[in-house]
Amino acid sequence: MRRAGEQAAALVQPGMRVGLGTGRTVAWLLDALAARHVPDLRCVATSPETEQRAHELGIEVEPFDALDRLDIAIDGADQVTDDHWAIKGGHGAQLREKIVAAAADRFVVIASADKLVDALHPPVPLELERFGLASTLRELQNARLRDNAPPTPDGGVLADYVGPIDNGPGPLANWLDSIPGVAGHGLFGPQLVNDVIVGRQP
Repeated sequence: MRRAGEQAAALVQPGMRVGLGTGRTVAWLLDALAARHVPDLRCVATSPETEQRAHELGIEVEPFDALDRLDIAIDGADQVTDDHWAIKGGHGAQLREKIVAAAADRFVVIASADKLVDALHPPVPLELERFGLASTLRELQNARLRDNAPPTPDGGVLADYVGPIDNGPGPLANWLDSIPGVAGHGLFGPQLVNDVIVGRQP
């Protein structure tokens, strides 16, 4: 995964506005990006954990309120298919990850080879609104709250959709988007995922 992180970091050029993802895979990216000392970057992070690690490495991170777009965003994934459908958010930042991905001109996923799948399968991470939670869970039916999970960075409740994806991820994503109590979900479609960099263990 180190090489994948380095390959992704090489896409970052001076003066870019960069979205930094969340999770173990992104740690390789941060190390490689810090080693390159790319000047004049403006970075935003999808989680407090990423922001803290970036600061430790000397990568400046700013709140995502002054920028209206990003040149590139780079993040990991839990599952990725050949047609660039992905499941993300296993670390509980799926809403912020999707906001950052949608704001980027180019969204790059870095994933280990074991994350490549022929078809997506559950679980699909969910971020649920606390208000009306019981009603939202009743509507979802096939959702399970995560045991002892802390709130998301925006105060949401973490859960996982564990029902089937038999009709494909597109219809499921549309259905989840239609439920008001679902603040965010981990299904990322090809309209968001521009490139996939696969890291293989040495």
